[in-house]
Amino acid sequence: MKVLFASVATLTLGIGAAFAAPEIGAPAPAFTGTTTSGDTVSLADLAGEKVILEWTNHDCPFVKKHYDAGNMQMTQEAAAGNGYTWLTIISSAPGKQGHVSADMADDLTETRSASPAHVILDESGEIGTAYAAKTTPHMYIIDEDGTLVYAGGIDSIPSADQADIEKAENYVLAAMANIEAGEPVATPQSQPYGCSVKY
Repeated sequence: MKVLFASVATLTLGIGAAFAAPEIGAPAPAFTGTTTSGDTVSLADLAGEKVILEWTNHDCPFVKKHYDAGNMQMTQEAAAGNGYTWLTIISSAPGKQGHVSADMADDLTETRSASPAHVILDESGEIGTAYAAKTTPHMYIIDEDGTLVYAGGIDSIPSADQADIEKAENYVLAAMANIEAGEPVATPQSQPYGCSVKY
């Protein structure tokens, strides 16, 4: 029985370590991923650039809320206008909800009028694990120095109801406004909400 408890404890600690959240104000975890076009993109390649990471799953009602209402696209366009490189990341494992081929991912980008700089297919979950990405959507902002300055939900109302978008504070837009003004991000961390990432 003691051996069983030790094994369970080890497993729990291992999972906790794997999903240890990156620290706000610290360097963002390094990663390398493959885009839908087959290119390799790493955070090192984007040194000196402001970066936004968006975890997504097209079958998730919370993701549909923001895309069907045009809210995610509006946020992407605002980010591009402010010089950010937007990376959409799909960490759904093969056979799990939200897993797509490169062609399917590109079709989703086109049909939803989305405008990420790249869509990264993270089938192994390696990038998601490095960032402790828990939900879709789960948002991260990295500044020009490579520092993680925001992690959490896209906004302040954790629902799948489109009607709540107008009433919510868009944390990503607010963080970008703070950064543009040379101010610290007022809400550097929030509780992410949505469907669990299907590792």
